[in-house]
Amino acid sequence: MFDRIFADMSHRVANWAGQPPAFVLALATVIIWLVTGPIFHYSDTWQLVINTGTTIVTFLMVFLIQNAQNRDGSAIQAKLDELIRAVDAARNDFIGIEHLTEAELQRIKAVLEQECGDDATHHLAIARLLERR
Repeated sequence: MFDRIFADMSHRVANWAGQPPAFVLALATVIIWLVTGPIFHYSDTWQLVINTGTTIVTFLMVFLIQNAQNRDGSAIQAKLDELIRAVDAARNDFIGIEHLTEAELQRIKAVLEQECGDDATHHLAIARLLERR
């Protein structure tokens, strides 16, 4: 139950944090803090307020956004695995390779690039992709 609540909350916060109103709220907070500087004579306490506030918000947002990214990554991986499974010509050996080490993934990538070879069709396809940019 806690997992579901946390997942829902992190998804909502991550979505909201990426919207313009969140930026406007953060900007307004900083502007208000700056405007109050002369009132508080730019004291250590005045500086501590913004430092503490931003540290707390950053600390909490890291966990919420990471949770949302983890779920999104897992969902994408599941969808890709389903596509590999559903396509007859695809190699099912690739399902689950996200659990391999970086070195193992690099070896697989090198083998796949070698399988593509140096044929002209491959180079033309890459050139066309680059031209689209």
